[in-house]
Amino acid sequence: MDDSLVLRSVLSLVMIGSGLLVVWMASAAASGQLQRNSLAGIRTPSTMASDVAWVAAHMRAKRPTMIAGYFALATGLVVLIPMPEWGIAVVMLGGCGALLGFVLYGARVGVQAAKAVLKAPGAKPAGEPDA
Repeated sequence: MDDSLVLRSVLSLVMIGSGLLVVWMASAAASGQLQRNSLAGIRTPSTMASDVAWVAAHMRAKRPTMIAGYFALATGLVVLIPMPEWGIAVVMLGGCGALLGFVLYGARVGVQAAKAVLKAPGAKPAGEPDA
């Protein structure tokens, strides 16, 4: 088997797997299906402060995070096209850059949404009983 094909196949699997995981996580966290945890999602003091802040952050971050996942999926497909190694590098760097950029943007706007929820009248930090 051609070394280039092996390289492209591995890179494709990694990017497609990453893209699927990011898309699923964005959707699950925004819907409340993925609850606050220490492993996946936007984990900052403001997003972890309450379930409401967690969901608000992920609802706001859903679109840019989904776009990040779609870029990863597209990169995983494009890298399968036969091209020189420099082309593979350009595609991978572009795809990874888009993935990182959109995820970071989603996290930023998500944290802003969580902070807004926590500042709202009647907001309670995690662990405080309902009145």
